Amino acid sequence: MGSSTHRVQAALDQLGIAATVTDLADSTRSARDAARTLGCSVAQIAKSLVFRRTDTDEPVLVIASGTNRVDEAQVGEHLGTAVALADPDFVRAATGFAIGGVPPVGHEGMSAILIDADLLAFNRIWAAAGTPRSVFPIEPQELIRATGGELTRIAASAAR
Repeated sequence: MGSSTHRVQAALDQLGIAATVTDLADSTRSARDAARTLGCSVAQIAKSLVFRRTDTDEPVLVIASGTNRVDEAQVGEHLGTAVALADPDFVRAATGFAIGGVPPVGHEGMSAILIDADLLAFNRIWAAAGTPRSVFPIEPQELIRATGGELTRIAASAAR
């Protein structure tokens, strides 16, 4: 494991989550790649997307089901301010991780964390663990507890 995956494993351990970060031979950069590599449905992939509040420039983490496209207007309405998808430099500065490997844990400073309610349909989901080739399994309720995230509907559309 590299330093990024060690940081994620340390965060999981500190949070009391009995999950092990796994480094895979194939890429998990996209939800489809991850699902193919793991042998699960795309909807079981918990993708961590960073948005930027347009009023304060603070980061917002949205953890969405892999099949769902996040509705920025809906997220903005929920937060009471417009949001925009963050660029790669903003994501790295806000999380310490590059796009394609941003985990839902192991970073601080989010002004809000929103979790896609569609993830509750599964007993186990998979999240990025710091690199485009590392993941960890987690139960959706444990993800909510670990992140302190707010469960909400954020999907613009779902292609199940």
